[in-house]
Amino acid sequence: MSNRLFQGVIHQMRDAIDRVIGIVDETATIIACSDLTKIGEKSEYLSLDLNEGNDIFVRDGYTYKPFGARMKPDYAVFVEGSDEMAARFCSVLAISLTSIKQYYDEKYDRNNFIKNVILDNILPSDIYIKSRELHFSGDVNRVVFLVRVVSSNDISAFDVIQNLFPDKQKDFIFSISENDIVLVKEIKSGIEPKDLEKLARSIVDTLGSEFYTRVVVGIGTVVVGVKDLAKSFKEAQVALEVGKVFDTEKAIVGYNNLGIARLIYQLPTTLCEMFLQEVFKKGSIDSLDHETLFTIQKFFENNLNVSETSRKLFVHRNTLVYRLEKIKKLTGLDLREFDHAIIFKVALMVKKYLTANPVKF
Repeated sequence: MSNRLFQGVIHQMRDAIDRVIGIVDETATIIACSDLTKIGEKSEYLSLDLNEGNDIFVRDGYTYKPFGARMKPDYAVFVEGSDEMAARFCSVLAISLTSIKQYYDEKYDRNNFIKNVILDNILPSDIYIKSRELHFSGDVNRVVFLVRVVSSNDISAFDVIQNLFPDKQKDFIFSISENDIVLVKEIKSGIEPKDLEKLARSIVDTLGSEFYTRVVVGIGTVVVGVKDLAKSFKEAQVALEVGKVFDTEKAIVGYNNLGIARLIYQLPTTLCEMFLQEVFKKGSIDSLDHETLFTIQKFFENNLNVSETSRKLFVHRNTLVYRLEKIKKLTGLDLREFDHAIIFKVALMVKKYLTANPVKF
């Protein structure tokens, strides 16, 4: 937001309101004032009040009214005096300045433009025109990271991520809900998926180790220009939802790494139910107990190797063979055969998908 725009409004209001009036930002620094000598002054205790909400309050002979679009106020207008008229002036100024700020953001703010593109709030035909107005390069590679806060303390994950990526000309950060934060990152051409995961890891580790805030990160695919950012964002959403079903232990899920899980996620539930009925003609998958399912999991992890799996399970080879025969008898599938193993693996994932009933985008 341009401080000069605020100063212009305050300058015009100065004669109509015969008192000292001005605006402080979220750090409690005066950024616009009818008394030009006060610009740049900072109040240490005032920032504590700005975090409390949008209610009018009085401090040191001045009445303040916070305003802004975010959950935490961006600014506060102040008027000299602590009487009822000062409070009224504050309310009127806050309403006017909020409208002006909203208009400015919609017309000139690059971060707000990117947010509207991500959320499909702007017509595709207008994206190109607006991109040129705001001087966005058409051949720059960008990728969307969706950071979801799972558990936190009083630390703002949004502020931490902003500090990690401070270049506001290249990287754009905004909240889309109480727990979801979007990072649109400009990247170099030819960057590898593992490098994107390193960026995501820096977010997860910083918030987790330093601020005791647990987050998961979904990564969309790299897109060129601005128009396809909505696509990358939806992919990051899908990555988180699919990861929540199939990779519950992972804190970072990339859309490009979803594999067969992405295909299953896109299938209609009726088709999935028919598939399970066809695969398990002899008996339901629910008839398999926890120990049997654990054995199957380890067998898959060890590439269908009987000897290696029995060693990892600390059981005799014959014991494992007996368990596999039992599975074959129950389901009709011999997991030692590659084709049967693939069918069973997919069936387990389909079952997990139906049980989770995830949200689709």
